[in-house]
Amino acid sequence: MRIRRVVTTRAGGCSRAPYDSFNLGDAVGDDPDAVAANRARLARELGLTGERIAWMEQVHGRTVTVVDGPIDAPAEATDALVTAAPGMAVAALVADCVPVLLAEPEVGVVAAVHAGRVGARVGVVPAAVEAMRSLGARTSRIEVLLGPAICGACYEVPREMADDVATHLPGSACRSRRGTAGIDLRAGLWQQLAGIGVGKIGVDPRCTVEEETLFSYRRQGTTGRIAAVTWMEAT
Repeated sequence: MRIRRVVTTRAGGCSRAPYDSFNLGDAVGDDPDAVAANRARLARELGLTGERIAWMEQVHGRTVTVVDGPIDAPAEATDALVTAAPGMAVAALVADCVPVLLAEPEVGVVAAVHAGRVGARVGVVPAAVEAMRSLGARTSRIEVLLGPAICGACYEVPREMADDVATHLPGSACRSRRGTAGIDLRAGLWQQLAGIGVGKIGVDPRCTVEEETLFSYRRQGTTGRIAAVTWMEAT
């Protein structure tokens, strides 16, 4: 089973500033027509029809939704989508949070997860792994990409917050570039995934704050969203 993974940038769309230009988020204040056009272009470029990309209403929780086929609207109040349907893509939208793409190619199950500080703290990624297991995936065969996100050097937070997150997500506490308390979500998620036996974990090292080709809420405030998308090619 061939697994495909794509992470977009902010270039190549039709949204105007401050969403310029390939904004794929539909709940950030952008012109809905521009977002629809950007999503249609994404589908064309991926060789998919628009209804075969599943989006979600992300709420910084740990709810997982299993998608069996095309859905008419974003999955409500969920932060992870899982599917075993070939040719059905699942997407996570981010602008500093970690997009997590998971796949078990032997049985044919993929997932897209939106893992921000709150979601990572409450265990959205292990919840997605468990949902994949319920569809026949074996943890040791799961492959993961931790996509571009705010890095620990840029994610400066109060000490109490860093300590609290590290209690639930060991390995996430770090020092920021200024020497203050920070959170490295990808480091914590890597340790969490390795600890539950995930076989292969890759990291896109780009920092959304530092890399201006990506959207960053912390850098810009009002801004767009990039998408991390995964699917199994239909044979």
